[in-house]
Amino acid sequence: MGSFSIWHWLIVLLIVVMVFGTKKLKNMGSDLGGAVKGFKDGMKDGSTPDNAATPPAGQVANSQASDKTTIDVEAKQKS
Repeated sequence: MGSFSIWHWLIVLLIVVMVFGTKKLKNMGSDLGGAVKGFKDGMKDGSTPDNAATPPAGQVANSQASDKTTIDVEAKQKS
């Protein structure tokens, strides 16, 4: 009852393919690959210094905040 042999794993793989089908397994594999890639990109972005980071799209930079012509759309919608 120790470890499984290669034949055990091949039988398990065959049963999984029969249950889920190759198309669904391929989709799950590509989703998993996309998730891993996104995680790696997130880890790479997290290691950059804070002063080099750009502000998110919804926020106004400090240089624009003092500009009188800037309109806060979200504030208009709330009132």
